[in-house]
Amino acid sequence: MSDKAVNKSTNKSNHKATRPLSKNAQKYLRGIAHDTKPVVTVADKGITENILIELAICLDQHELVKVKLRADRETRQQHTDKIIAVTGAQKIQSVGQNLTIYRANPKKPVYELPK
Repeated sequence: MSDKAVNKSTNKSNHKATRPLSKNAQKYLRGIAHDTKPVVTVADKGITENILIELAICLDQHELVKVKLRADRETRQQHTDKIIAVTGAQKIQSVGQNLTIYRANPKKPVYELPK
């Protein structure tokens, strides 16, 4: 994917990095994410502009999103790092091929996190 595509999708989401979540908040979000299904799947083509746009939309609406990463371990780690860097989301957990990320929506919060 070109740097131009990454910059274009980054500009659409204009989210700043937020403060780290407390352990209680992470535990709470892991509990909620347990029953959810992956919303976005990253497969053979890797992370494309369309996937980044879809992730930004999902994070704005749901705040907590599960992503299925269909790749080997090293590639999954690279995809995870790139998704977190580009979207401004925080990693909640990564189990096998599933990655759970969270980004608060200040305009329309979905979850009230414990302190």
